[in-house]
Amino acid sequence: MLPPVPQMTDIAFAVRGDFVPLGYAFPLLQSVAAVLPWFMDEPLAGLLPLRGTHHDQGIWLPRRTKLVLRLPTERLSQARALTGQRLPLESGSLTVGESEVRPHVGHPTLHAHLVATPLDEAGFTAVVQKELSVLGIEGQWICGKHHTLQDGLRTVSGFSLAVHHLKPEQSLRLQQAGLGEARHLGCGIFVPFKAIPNLE
Repeated sequence: MLPPVPQMTDIAFAVRGDFVPLGYAFPLLQSVAAVLPWFMDEPLAGLLPLRGTHHDQGIWLPRRTKLVLRLPTERLSQARALTGQRLPLESGSLTVGESEVRPHVGHPTLHAHLVATPLDEAGFTAVVQKELSVLGIEGQWICGKHHTLQDGLRTVSGFSLAVHHLKPEQSLRLQQAGLGEARHLGCGIFVPFKAIPNLE
């Protein structure tokens, strides 16, 4: 019997802000948790990585950038307390606008930018195989490059991961459950890809 998985849903907020530093994940999490004090009590909740143009000092954010949270479905209405808030970062801030709910879709290919692990690649792949088996997921997968999140004081490291040839119910289950630790920082959160991504 497969383990039960809570019902999770994404909520995407418009944001105003041109730039975030490379270590933005830690102060952004702190700012979100200050507005949503229950956020850190939800083990599968997380902030999806911000999308933008990377360079050596940080990430430039286009106007279409969204702040996306993966949350238990029953928390969606409470999450709207973020609208209108200014979220301070170590350098600059993000101002949060209106939101839209994004239900998960059973896409055949999913990708996580960073699945957190203290292990080397061989150890990581063994753990991934075991965790996917526990979830009843039989899709093929590819381990990508090593990545780190750090802000000068804290560091979380791991590997990118793509899982493909998923059946719709397996895809939904992986999006609901995720993999690994540091979920609040956006680690181990899977999103659909139209093709197997370049795992950089």
